[in-house]
Amino acid sequence: MNIKVLDTTLRDGEQTPGVSLNPSEKLRIALKLDEIGVDFIEAGSAITSEGERDCIKTITNENLSAEILSFSRPLNKDIDYCIECGVDAVNLVVPTSDLHIFQKLNTTKEKLIEMSNSAVEYCKDYGLIVELSAEDASRTDVDFLRTVFNSAIDCGADRVCVCDTVGIFTPDASFNMFNSLRDLKVPVSCHCHNDFGLAVANTLAAIKGGSSEFHSTVNGIGERAGNTSFEETVVSINSLLPDFDTSIDIHELYSISKLVARLTGVYIQPNKAIVGENAFAHESGIHSDGIIKNASTYEPITPELVGRKRKFVIGKHMGTHGLNSRLKELGLNVNSNQLQQICDNIKFLADNGKTVTDVDLQAIADNVLNINYEDRIKLEEVTIVSGNKVLPTASIKLTIDGNDVLEAGVGIGPVDAAINAVKKSISEFADIELVEYHVDAITGGTDAFIDVIVKLQKGDQIISARGTEPDIINASVKAYIAGVNRLIS
Repeated sequence: MNIKVLDTTLRDGEQTPGVSLNPSEKLRIALKLDEIGVDFIEAGSAITSEGERDCIKTITNENLSAEILSFSRPLNKDIDYCIECGVDAVNLVVPTSDLHIFQKLNTTKEKLIEMSNSAVEYCKDYGLIVELSAEDASRTDVDFLRTVFNSAIDCGADRVCVCDTVGIFTPDASFNMFNSLRDLKVPVSCHCHNDFGLAVANTLAAIKGGSSEFHSTVNGIGERAGNTSFEETVVSINSLLPDFDTSIDIHELYSISKLVARLTGVYIQPNKAIVGENAFAHESGIHSDGIIKNASTYEPITPELVGRKRKFVIGKHMGTHGLNSRLKELGLNVNSNQLQQICDNIKFLADNGKTVTDVDLQAIADNVLNINYEDRIKLEEVTIVSGNKVLPTASIKLTIDGNDVLEAGVGIGPVDAAINAVKKSISEFADIELVEYHVDAITGGTDAFIDVIVKLQKGDQIISARGTEPDIINASVKAYIAGVNRLIS
C-alpha cells in the first residue's frame, strides 16, 4: 500500500524557535521536496502576514507536481487568504478535545461542529481540497471525533487528520485510534509531535492501524520537541513495514536534510538516525572488523540507500582493520608492523584525552613511514582589505615549484576572499574541491589561537589539513595550502 506524505517543514517546521525563512529559501526547499516525490506540501499559514503570503504565492506560481496547502483556522478570513495565495488545498485545523473546546475556544461541542462544517463548505464553494485536521485529537473522545469527521465528510472534506498535538500517544494508543477510524469514507492521516520522543513510532503504528498519509518535517524540526521526522519515517516504512511504501526518492534524503539544516540554521545532532554524522560512522574495532567483512553485521541499511557514505572514525576504540581501511582512503599502504605502530600512537593520544583527526593520523603515519613531503606551494604573503563598507579583497603571493605567483580575490568575507585568491593562484589544480571547513578557538579571549581544519577532495581522494594561528585568515590559508600540497605531492 502506498502511503502519502504531507511535508509541513515550511509551516510547522518554521515554528521552530529562531527559524524564519524568506521566499527564496522556502522555494528552494519546496522545489527539492517536489523533486524527491512528496505528495503534499504545506507551504505556510496564509493568515500569518503579507510576507508569509508572498512566500506561499512564490511556491504556488511554480505549478509543482505536489499539492500545495496552507494552514487555516475554520474562519472565512483565513480561508480567503488561502484563496488569494492560489493554493490547491487547505489544512483546516479544528480543535476537538474538551480542553480546547471549553477552555481555549470557550464554546460548545455543537457550535464547534457547526463552525467546522461551515468552514468546509466555504472551502468547497471555492474549489479547494480540504484536509480537516482535528487538533488535540489524541485527547478527544473517539465517538465525538468520529462525529466531527463524519459531519465534515458529509460537507465535502476530502481527507481527515488525527493530530497528536502534544505528543502523548503511545504506539498502542495510536494503532487503536486509527484502527477504530479505518472505516471512514475518506483517507485518514496522522500528525504527531515528538514531546516524548515517540513521534516516528506513533506514526508507524498509525499506518499499521489504517492511516494512509502522514505529516512530517525534514529533520523532525518544529515547536517544542519537534514533529515526526520525515527521513526517519520514510526509511522505516521502506525497511521495516514490508506491506507499505512511499513515492519518495529515498536516495535524496540526506541532501534534503542538509539543505533544510543549512537554510534553517537548526543543527543536526551527530547521533540522529539516518542523517546524523555518526549514523554510519564506526570506531569500535569489533564493529569495524565486522563491517569490512559484511556491512550488515552492524548496519541495518546501507549508507548509500539514503545518499550517505560509511566512515571509520579514528580513536582509542578502533582496531587495525578499520584503521587500515582509513589509511588506504588516504592513499597510504602499510605493512602489519607499521599498522600496529600507527594504531598504538593513536591510542596513546586518545588515552590522553585528545581527539584524533585525519590531520593527526597523517602526521603519525608520515612519522612511522619516514615520509617527508616537499611542499610545492609555499605562502609568501597575504594582505586583506575589509570593512563594513568595503568589499573584502585579498592579495596573495605564493611560490609554486619555485616560481612566484601574485593573485587577488574578493569574497563575502575576508577568509572567503583569501581562499578565492589562493584558488586563482593555483588554477592549474582546479580539480581540487573544498568540501568542509571547520573553525575552533583553542584558547579563550579575543587573542585566542584559532584552529582551522579543512577537508579537500581531488577525485576519489579526500584529505584533511590544519592551520593554527592567532589570525583566522592566516590559519585558513595555511590549512588550505597544506591540504593542496598533500593532494599534489
